[in-house]
Amino acid sequence: MSNVIRTHRWTATVLTCLALTGIAAGPAIAATADAEAHPTDSAFLRASHQGNLAEIAAGQDAQKNATTACVKHVGAVLVRDHTKLDADTKALAGKLGVDLPVAPSKEQQDALAAVMAKAGSSAYDAAWLKTQAAAHEKTLARIDNQIANGRNHEITAAARTARPVVAMHLDMVRGGTCRHAAEPREIHAGNGGQAALAADVPSVLAVPAVAVGGVLVAAGAFWAAGRIRRNDGR
Repeated sequence: MSNVIRTHRWTATVLTCLALTGIAAGPAIAATADAEAHPTDSAFLRASHQGNLAEIAAGQDAQKNATTACVKHVGAVLVRDHTKLDADTKALAGKLGVDLPVAPSKEQQDALAAVMAKAGSSAYDAAWLKTQAAAHEKTLARIDNQIANGRNHEITAAARTARPVVAMHLDMVRGGTCRHAAEPREIHAGNGGQAALAADVPSVLAVPAVAVGGVLVAAGAFWAAGRIRRNDGR
């Protein structure tokens, strides 16, 4: 009976050791996966880049052709914010090896052309606001989808960062009505942001470090198992 008890105790210790090793290896696997972008994440980066290009072009056109100070102001805000967002997008795409389009989508180009055709008329501002409201609603939906379903932590963290900016833009043009707005409030990314910090650690360093940690945990558990067996044998 005592041999059975000793065997069970030793087996439990070994299983605990293996479980701890598996837990330690988990972050290493995640870090390796973040070294590349999943097709869904890559598509988000490409769409974000095209959206930024379209908003920068629209903002520049509003600064030249809008008839009201409010629309000119919103146009300047779009140029400022989407230039910054696009710089971040391009940097992340370069880091992850994602190729980006060189121009907005045909749909975006056609929408801007339709607005530009009204330049010099009283209809320009209303058309510009309506187009920007629709564009930012689509962008916000795309960002929310990335936050909910994205696989790459860095890209999802970037989406979290962009969200309050895009939401502010939408508030400025919602319903085709121009509004001045305050600066977007800073938000904390929570678990997504923490995961992004972990993803910033190069996988070439993270994987060996975690692996060594797992080995040390395993060694400690096996040493404890040996002590149990020796004590039980006395």
